[in-house]
Amino acid sequence: MTISMGNTRSQDGAETADLTATMLPSAEPVQLVDADGAHRHDDRYPLPDGEALLEAYARLVTGRRINDQANALVRQGRMAVYPSSHGQEACQVAAAAVLGGQDWLFPTYRDSVAVVSRGVDPLQVLTLLRGDWHAGYNPYEHKVAPQATPLATQLLHAVGVAHAAKLKGEDTVVLAMCGDGATSEGDFHEALNFAAVFHVPVVFFVQNNEYAISVPLKNQTVAPSLAHKAIGYGMPGERVDGNDLAALLAVLGTAVARAREGGGPALVEAHTYRMQAHTNADDATRYRAQEDVEKWVPRDPLLRMRTYLRGLSLLDDAAEERIAADAEAVAARMREGLNAETELDPMDLFRYVYTQPTPQLREQAEMLRGELSRTEA
Repeated sequence: MTISMGNTRSQDGAETADLTATMLPSAEPVQLVDADGAHRHDDRYPLPDGEALLEAYARLVTGRRINDQANALVRQGRMAVYPSSHGQEACQVAAAAVLGGQDWLFPTYRDSVAVVSRGVDPLQVLTLLRGDWHAGYNPYEHKVAPQATPLATQLLHAVGVAHAAKLKGEDTVVLAMCGDGATSEGDFHEALNFAAVFHVPVVFFVQNNEYAISVPLKNQTVAPSLAHKAIGYGMPGERVDGNDLAALLAVLGTAVARAREGGGPALVEAHTYRMQAHTNADDATRYRAQEDVEKWVPRDPLLRMRTYLRGLSLLDDAAEERIAADAEAVAARMREGLNAETELDPMDLFRYVYTQPTPQLREQAEMLRGELSRTEA
């Protein structure tokens, strides 16, 4: 995906055709480690080094443990809802790993593992899903936007941050995550069109997990792939095996580097699968067959990377035990934190609405303060 994003309006038909060809995604999703854990060479994308893969694998194990623990906490009534990314953890880990400290991540509601991988405290990440009144973390601390539940709205915000960074001359790349269902939203079109026209440093990362709640991909689009949509906006698109951690690091890393060097936006589509229900409130058996789910079990990103690393003697039993222990420590922190009752201050209703409270809010706050004082008395 190394192309010059110049103005094509003045070019003749042959030149435009050549440029369009360079924007085309791969005929098949890029894959560097297959489902059996064997390396597959690709001339365009070098395999990340062993140390980077081992570190990413550790985050992968932690991500799986976070998903499992969060689901258990929902069943125990400690969380209101949890959209699991079980089976998609490689996408989550890679999205965070390819960004620098100065870059921004714009996640969706399903991207909790990506947010944790970016360095945010798991308890803060789960605050929103617990049903609290705020996002749970300071977006500026780790440069992670609040998780967005409305589809595609965060893409517009991501483009705005990227545009502002460009205007200010900052060394900032924005990675904006969304699902396949979000590509049917008007905000998706507006975000990609603006990003391309103003040539901003943003990478759109679509996790195509085959279903937008109960709607299969075939009812979303008849395009050859979601990555092909990039061509219409004048940016390159690429497809990658979303269960191949190595390929994700390589493809997303290339797109981020290209954006940082002034190459403009790009669209990356990861082909993966939602192994569990949309959320704990969803009955996935009503719209998909269990045998379809089972076909994806051998493609598990965690098992694949484990096999590859062990084959190269980069991972042994002792390392596995350390990684599992670290992941269990995160799960224990989740249990302890979410089992504790939240101390609520009713006056918070007024503290964070406006920088300078309006007369009406001040009046209402005084009324509530009076009610609370009489209750305490």
